[in-house]
Amino acid sequence: SQPCWSEYLTTRIEQNMIVNCTCPISECRAQPTTAFICSIISSEEIIAKYEKALLRGYVECCSNLTWCTNPQGCDQILLKDGLGYGAACSKCSWISCFNCNFPEAHYPASCSHMSHMTCAKCNHGFCWRCLKPWRPTHKDYYNCSAMVSKAAWQEKRFQDYNERCTFHHHAREFATSLRNRVSSISQMPKIRTLTFVLDACKALEQARKVLAYSCVYSYYNQDTESMDVVEQQTESLELHTNAL
Repeated sequence: SQPCWSEYLTTRIEQNMIVNCTCPISECRAQPTTAFICSIISSEEIIAKYEKALLRGYVECCSNLTWCTNPQGCDQILLKDGLGYGAACSKCSWISCFNCNFPEAHYPASCSHMSHMTCAKCNHGFCWRCLKPWRPTHKDYYNCSAMVSKAAWQEKRFQDYNERCTFHHHAREFATSLRNRVSSISQMPKIRTLTFVLDACKALEQARKVLAYSCVYSYYNQDTESMDVVEQQTESLELHTNAL
């Protein structure tokens, strides 16, 4: 039904999981089209988030495109060809280096210099991109086999799961608070029985608890073959929990 699809698609968009989204029926791999999504969702705010997700996915898929690296924030898309070491953003004038992933131009230091990091405590030298010990024979920064900083990727991944886990814990506390308030009201004279509401609150508490700890489980088991099934079941539970 349209309300079910609207809830499902809205949740996927809010969680930045709309790209390559498939039908919620597990055995169906069909992907909803942009026209279908726009016909289902009426909220202009949600549609705007969807369009941003599409743009973000497109830029990430194009090796010749990139976002401005200004740490203060800039939504300008840049073409990498010919930018080299000193590319100035036409919108914010931030100067970036696109021969490596360092966020700003670093002349006269080379890209190789920017990858050679030294621990201030023990003086251990390493390549921050692949985290291997630094040696004179180590490949130059831009030829390093690791395409992203593993440490930065792990930190971002932890933050994503931690935010989801924290959200469900807070939602669980809300359900508990709601159940306590309903319980006190139901004890007042001349109040019809509210057992069904109390049961719903208890179901919410349990579901939020499972969702919170499923984030922990997924974080530590991301590479296992069963995680696709786990993620699908988690998404389904979250969809129904939000509806409840």
